Amino acid sequence: MNGEAESRPRIVVGVDGSQSSREALRWAAGQAKLSGAELDAVTTWRLPTDWAGPYPEGLDPEADASKVLEETVGAVLGEHPDVEVHTRVFEGHPAPSLVDVARGAQLLVVGSHGHGAFTGMLLGSVSEHCVSHSPCPVVVVRYAYDPS
Repeated sequence: MNGEAESRPRIVVGVDGSQSSREALRWAAGQAKLSGAELDAVTTWRLPTDWAGPYPEGLDPEADASKVLEETVGAVLGEHPDVEVHTRVFEGHPAPSLVDVARGAQLLVVGSHGHGAFTGMLLGSVSEHCVSHSPCPVVVVRYAYDPS
């Protein structure tokens, strides 16, 4: 050894609170446990660009995104998950943000679709972007959409 601390493998998972991202988080945690990897649960936020007038007082999309992430991780993995989980919140569009965070990761895991306008599609725009641009292998966890 050269005296440097050996880093553990890392799995990045995109979480937006949707059922599809919950399934991706569950799958990624299982894979992290099997491979001895740490889990980076990532969400993003952006200010609305189509808002007319001043933003409402107290608007804090970063805090809202962080709350959704923490609540989702807690609901899916429990208070004491079997893997080391780091939650990370970034400002920006989810697709390029996930690709950036995945640099150096063992794996990037995303749901097949999130809260977008076309949730019944086979593959959402974020997952498609990640598959096309990720610097590491990508797993897209398919969630069976049931519109009823």
